[in-house]
Amino acid sequence: MTFSIVAWDPFTGMTGVAVATKHLAVGALVPHAKAAVGAIATQAQTNPLLGIWGLRLLESRKAAQADSVNIPVADVLDVLLQNDEERDYRQLHLVDHQGHTTAWTGQHCTDWAGHFTFPNFSVAGNMLVGEQVLHAMAETFRNNPSLSFSERLLCALEAGDLAGGDKRGKQSAALYVVQDDFYPYLDLRVDNNPEPIVELRTLFVEAHKDYYQSFRQTMPSHKQRPFKIEPIWTRKVV
Repeated sequence: MTFSIVAWDPFTGMTGVAVATKHLAVGALVPHAKAAVGAIATQAQTNPLLGIWGLRLLESRKAAQADSVNIPVADVLDVLLQNDEERDYRQLHLVDHQGHTTAWTGQHCTDWAGHFTFPNFSVAGNMLVGEQVLHAMAETFRNNPSLSFSERLLCALEAGDLAGGDKRGKQSAALYVVQDDFYPYLDLRVDNNPEPIVELRTLFVEAHKDYYQSFRQTMPSHKQRPFKIEPIWTRKVV
């Protein structure tokens, strides 16, 4: 009942998810991303824990790779799904911090359901009008390298919508992008709207106006000024 794209940008280091569905508030549960780690979309019979745990696994895998331990990104999916009794009803796809992708579409996901993985991005969907939705998304993302990373994600979502999208209709959409900080670079959500992707484009345009961009530039980065917290309960009482 959802179509989405997860991607990583080798030029900016950004990673993110764009997603739409005929269901309420898709941005609250489906997209997951962490800077310098990766991005995950968990859909069909959604289990948000797969997104949360998946990012933790990607982060630990990255640390292992730093010690010259080679772990295929597909192993992350295997670990996530091996003890999930509902895995045949799940759909999950992800990209890591180097653009490696992997995906899973359970055999009991409602048709049309499937996924396509590529270097740096993956597209997946279920309960769609057909596979043309994903082909349109992939072609649009691939063929617009001059656009910003965030807009390429949004354009891919718009292309999927124009190709038919969710066969039940439209209700919510989201765009979630991280770059190099703990908080998102962009987090836009349309929770309940007859034209959610159109409204998402409106929010995207608004987010790039001077007043909002200047506000964003005032926000501190942990890289520019590391923030050290000392809990008061750790202090010794004299």
